[in-house]
Amino acid sequence: GINAEYGKQWYQRRVREAVVSTQSTGEYPDLGMKYSIGGQISFDCFPIGWDKTYCLQYVVKDFDEIIFFGDKTYPGGNDYEIFSDERVKGKTVTSPEHTRELVKEELNRVGL
Repeated sequence: GINAEYGKQWYQRRVREAVVSTQSTGEYPDLGMKYSIGGQISFDCFPIGWDKTYCLQYVVKDFDEIIFFGDKTYPGGNDYEIFSDERVKGKTVTSPEHTRELVKEELNRVGL
């Protein structure tokens, strides 16, 4: 149907990547916004500093180690900032099953 064709064109033409790239290069620097690739068909737009690392200020003091699992861990992806933060051990995942596998490995590593 029309939605399938729309989705196909969305991916083939790399619309999200174009939007994120255009906005991230500073076309509107006075807005103070950051853009990243979101879920399957979305892109995220948020004030600079309000990415997923925002939560770390509330939890780093309570944990010896923080592990983040995400699929969009590349530059421009909505997991990149927290994945690459020095306070976090970042893990790239490719599916729910892969996530489960890596979580089990980490739990085994710490004896749980």
